[in-house]
Amino acid sequence: MIRTPICEMLGIEYPIFQGGMAWVADASLASAVSNAGGLGIIAAMNSNGEQLRAEIKKCKEMTDKPFGVNVMLMSPFADEAARVVIEENVSVVTTGAGNPSKYMKEWTEAGIKVIPVVPSVALARMVERVGASAVIAEGGESGGHVGEITTMALVPQVASAVSIPVIAAGGIGDGRGIAAAFMLGAVGVQLGTRFLVAEECTISGVYKEKVLKAKDIDTITTGKRLGHPVRSLKTPFSRRMFKCEYDMNVSDEELEQMGVGSLRKAAREGDLENGSFLAGQIAGMVSKTQTCHEIVTEIFEEAEAVLKGAGKWVK
Repeated sequence: MIRTPICEMLGIEYPIFQGGMAWVADASLASAVSNAGGLGIIAAMNSNGEQLRAEIKKCKEMTDKPFGVNVMLMSPFADEAARVVIEENVSVVTTGAGNPSKYMKEWTEAGIKVIPVVPSVALARMVERVGASAVIAEGGESGGHVGEITTMALVPQVASAVSIPVIAAGGIGDGRGIAAAFMLGAVGVQLGTRFLVAEECTISGVYKEKVLKAKDIDTITTGKRLGHPVRSLKTPFSRRMFKCEYDMNVSDEELEQMGVGSLRKAAREGDLENGSFLAGQIAGMVSKTQTCHEIVTEIFEEAEAVLKGAGKWVK
């Protein structure tokens, strides 16, 4: 049995978070991961306060285990989300796409464990100073919005720079990845792509099939020109976006408009022509649909076997 300090801090059985993926991480998926012993996370994305409140209440009906909410700080409804997580006594908040300092005092005074996603040592240090309980160091192998630094390079540097627990994310899809994350200095992991094909995940069947059929080279990064690169699966939409990005006849405004609503079209409609199917580089490792309980149990059995066998390389 693998237990780390993050298990004690959050009251979870396994040191694993499910990523707060917009249009994916709803009450169904979050509650299933929490019931499996991990930390399920609801994505606040661009939901207004009452929409988020309804999803939190739904999750409470489906699990009595701890779960969290991911607050996207660039959302026009971030202030509402910040208030709702306090009012609904959410135990953990993860943050992305910005600096959470504005909300840290209120959240920590409410007893919320705040765990920001960080793409750099500088941001990790900053959020530690303002009261973060832990950080999620996410490498560029992940799906969705990505930074420049890889997980293997980022995690040990963050672990050396802060005194709070570090969760590794990006490029982790099985027990080998979990074992590697521990060796880099992390005390837990966050997975997104592997949970896309969970039975309790409510995304379109087309999306799941794309992940299951993906190979190692089947992701692409777009949006670098706009300053917010995104990793997704190769589709007619992402290839078109990539091509337009290098066409100076296409303005930045036109590029931005191309992406509006594209994730919803992928996750909810399975629209290959106009949808953005976000996934990480480990999509090529995902080959079967399982329940969240099966996923969590399997990967930690794998991790334990890998860690127990690691001594064979040391003489």
